[in-house]
Amino acid sequence: MTRDEGDMAMTKTKIGILGCAGRMGQALIAEVLGRADQAELAGGIEQPNHPLVGKPLRDPRTGEDTGLLVGSDPQALFAASDVVIDFTCPTATVLHAQIAARSKAALVVGTTGLTPEQTEEVIRAARDTVIVQAANFSLGVNLLLALTEDVARRLDAAFDIEILEMHHRHKVDAPSGTALALGEAAARGRGVNLDEVADRVRDGITGARKSGHIGFATLRGGNVVGDHTVIFAADNERIELTHKAGDRSIFARGAVTAALWTRGKAPGRYGMADVLGFARG
Repeated sequence: MTRDEGDMAMTKTKIGILGCAGRMGQALIAEVLGRADQAELAGGIEQPNHPLVGKPLRDPRTGEDTGLLVGSDPQALFAASDVVIDFTCPTATVLHAQIAARSKAALVVGTTGLTPEQTEEVIRAARDTVIVQAANFSLGVNLLLALTEDVARRLDAAFDIEILEMHHRHKVDAPSGTALALGEAAARGRGVNLDEVADRVRDGITGARKSGHIGFATLRGGNVVGDHTVIFAADNERIELTHKAGDRSIFARGAVTAALWTRGKAPGRYGMADVLGFARG
């Protein structure tokens, strides 16, 4: 270990949280504070008109004051952080990626629903800083992605592929980012372009299912954190791969793991496969 590497090992990673008052933001703060041996909470921000701005930023686990105030300036948060975690909205995420590129702070992006143009903005920002972007940060879901690609590669077109997902009633994008990532994994396994074979909506007289297509079905209701099933259906047999999330803490755990992983990495856009060391084959 070099002297610089030794210094890094002794220094805690300063992590900032965007959207700190939301459900995911609170889970992220709890996870950062729970890793006091590795991480330090650099701060959290909300939109300028949020009622908590200017008030103490509290530990969600205990209600204790962290000694920080809820802010509203993303540039100040990036300046104070080694890495910032973003589970906000697509428009805000593009702005945050641009700030990250200028500040050289790393960025972990869990926002879903980005358009291709917005994704290109994130990719452009990654030329100048480290960005980890994933549709889902749980270990189980990333295993599911790897399994989906492998099974799709091994099975022929006699097996139709359908992806079913369910989330809480407040989720605004559909299909979920994780469902789309599973579709991409299945398409890679089949050696096809998802955009050319995806059936994202079925309504009315749609005709028979097209061979080789990948279908999506979306359910919304209650407080479901996230359920995803990939179905491989052939005549007289069916394979189902399922992951069910019980609590947002699994996503927070993965996102903070990704944030810690960014230290010392070269600028670029990475995924959870890189963080977890999963090789695509």
